[in-house]
This record gives sequence, C-alpha cells and structure tokens, in this order.
Amino acid sequence: MSDEGKEAPDRIPDLKSVPDLSENELTVALRQFWWLHDARWYQGVKKRFGQDVANEINAEALRFVGRRVGTWYANTHGVPDGSSPAELAEAVAGLTRTMTTEQMMRSHVEEIGEESLETVVTEFFALRMLKAARSLEGYECPCLDMRGGWFEGLGVKVEETTVECMRTGGSACRFHTEVRREAHTETSTDVPTQVAAQVSAELPAEQAS
Repeated sequence: MSDEGKEAPDRIPDLKSVPDLSENELTVALRQFWWLHDARWYQGVKKRFGQDVANEINAEALRFVGRRVGTWYANTHGVPDGSSPAELAEAVAGLTRTMTTEQMMRSHVEEIGEESLETVVTEFFALRMLKAARSLEGYECPCLDMRGGWFEGLGVKVEETTVECMRTGGSACRFHTEVRREAHTETSTDVPTQVAAQVSAELPAEQAS
C-alpha cells in the first residue's frame, strides 16, 4: 500500500466530523482508556525508578500532549483572542472537554477580571485513583504543565498560579490565569465573536497517571 493518502502518525483527526463528540460512546471510552494507560504508566515508572522520576516524566509528557491538543484546538476552532478572558475561558473549557469525560472531572471556568480568569475543579478522579494506589503522598500534580502546554499550543501568553489544590487538602483545585496582553499572538480569523462570561465544563479528570 502506498503512503499516498495516509495520515501522519502524530496527526490528530478533525473531531468536528464525529457526531455528538461530547457524549459519543466511543470517544468517551477512548479518553478513559488513554487515562488508564497514563495511570498504569505512572505506576510502572514509580515502581522501577522512584516517584521523583515518575513525577518529572509525567509533567514532561503531559506538557507535550497539552501542547499538541492546544495546537489542534487552535487549528480546529480558531485561536482565542488573548486579550479577552471570556474567549480564553471558552477555549479552556473546550480543551478540558477534549481531554476528559464528564465522569472523570467536573470543573468550570469563569472570567474574574478584565485580564484574568479562574478554573475551579471540584471533582478529579485521578486523585481518587492515586489514593487507592497509595501513591497520593509524594505525587506532584502536573496540572500547570498540561495547561501550560495548552496555552503554548494556542499561541497565547499567560501567567498561571495554583491558588488551591485538592491533593494538599483544598476543597477544590483553583487555577488563576492572568492574560499577558502585550505578548498575545494574533493568528486566527476563526474566532467566536461572543462568549458567555462563565463557561461550564465537566471534564474527565485524570491528569494523574
């Protein structure tokens, strides 16, 4: 068979062509299996090389995946206006739903100022799995690395901080995102013109491995 017509190995398909993407049984299953692989991979690295190494490689891997997902999202849906927290909130919600399922994570993203937004995660199944595997202590959440990859892929510059974390005893995971207007990269003409100030997204939460 010739190479003509074949997709590049790392090319992500245009999921807009898949009916009912948010609830499609196959896509939900694939997300869950991907995160299951991630979890088993983390435990394997931890067992053989120690948790410090597992945390380091986990963060690197999720930043790489996050960057690819961010790039795909920008190419598929358009680059959000980096100077508009509302548009960026919509993108973050979309990225979350792309990587997770409703059963895995519950979160919402909202605009909290002219140049900032907040993501609040209230349920994250990865933490439950880590606790069950007795790996929660010493685990370093790769959330900022994954999200950093998203913004790199989108071509938008931000500064992010973790305000609260469930792993360390918080009631929720809260991420504060500050838009860096001067560093915004403008590239897209396919950008929504209106976005709700608050975007709710329930994502499958397995950022852990």
